[in-house]
Amino acid sequence: MGTGRIVKRIARAAKVAWREQPTQYDIEAIRANIERVGTVIRVRWAIVAALATFSIVAAFVYTRAVRIDVFLDNMVVPAIALAFVVAYNAMYQATYRKLGNVAFLNHAQLLLDMIVVTVLVYYSGGVYSWFTTMYLLFVLEAAFILPRRSDVWFVVAAASAMYGGVLLAEWARWLPHIQMPFVENDLWHHGTYVLVRYLWEVTMLCGAATVGMLMMRRIRERELELQECSFTDELTGLFNRQYFHRVLDAEVERAKRSGRELALVLADVDGLAAIDGRFGIDIGDEVIARAGELLRAAIRTGRPDAPPGPEVACRVGGDELAVVVPSVAAEDGDAQSGATSRAVEIAEGFRAAMERAVTHGVTATVSVAVAVLPRDGLTADALLDAADELLAEAVRCGGNRVVLPDAQCDEEGAS
Repeated sequence: MGTGRIVKRIARAAKVAWREQPTQYDIEAIRANIERVGTVIRVRWAIVAALATFSIVAAFVYTRAVRIDVFLDNMVVPAIALAFVVAYNAMYQATYRKLGNVAFLNHAQLLLDMIVVTVLVYYSGGVYSWFTTMYLLFVLEAAFILPRRSDVWFVVAAASAMYGGVLLAEWARWLPHIQMPFVENDLWHHGTYVLVRYLWEVTMLCGAATVGMLMMRRIRERELELQECSFTDELTGLFNRQYFHRVLDAEVERAKRSGRELALVLADVDGLAAIDGRFGIDIGDEVIARAGELLRAAIRTGRPDAPPGPEVACRVGGDELAVVVPSVAAEDGDAQSGATSRAVEIAEGFRAAMERAVTHGVTATVSVAVAVLPRDGLTADALLDAADELLAEAVRCGGNRVVLPDAQCDEEGAS
């Protein structure tokens, strides 16, 4: 594998969505990543608040039993560490929405947190330190936040390595042991005790990871079920009307910012009321379901093994289907591959497939309209109104045709 290809693969792995024109799946993944990063930031503020409160209360207690100079010596490094956490968390707070496409942003945050905790562990007595319990917090946080199990085990391994490094460095006398008040300071150089304490901490880390992931697996399964129920039309398997308007609004804004075309394909099953009246509503539903299946097939035509494209297919009404078609970067490096030609290709492929299809002995055709931004409108509502008018024109001309602006009725069933 060439060096350039390796670099490109690494660069893609570092991003949630690496395509120049993200698909709607990419957009949802970026949004989810931003939400996860925001959750980590909020959790860290809660931890900082808890540590600050503990420090104030503990300072009052300690200064009643320990000389003030000893107390201050022991508090210098924790105070610096706490200030460092506040500083980089504030930096993340200010920039995380702009960095939402960085795949490893949460990993970096958790590693920074564990580095700070490792410093605190060393300067609070090493093997005696109470700060080791904070590793458990970050492992649980990883189980709830990071998308893959391997990411959680990476955090466990990193925490185990950092804590083990402190114990080993003290035991081998590579680092001087920090004397702590109220602690018998003679166990840190006993290898058996150090090893048993380390194994106990690793066991706790693995246990926290396992419990957290088991809890989150069901939560994420339920979230996926709710998401599918919220955005997916049960009959056709396409996205529903609510999701359609959400996507159309977002793509219109993106198209206006980039100066690119955005096409809207709007289709209607011809004579569905007559089919319902003659064969029953169940057969009519089967026809709509078949239309959804053929629309998905029309989008995939010519690239069955390619990843999902930016087109989003939806059911927006009883027998009305739609596809939002953004422009995409061309493979030859040109600025864009026009949305209009792609939309017409999908529309004609869908129309022809429906014309050939037979559903429980019933045939049905579709009327299809293609409207394009900026030519037919500069807002989502204007684009949808233009598509509705073109669709009405297709029905008036007899149906079973694809209609674009300024097209005239013909006798062959397509314009």
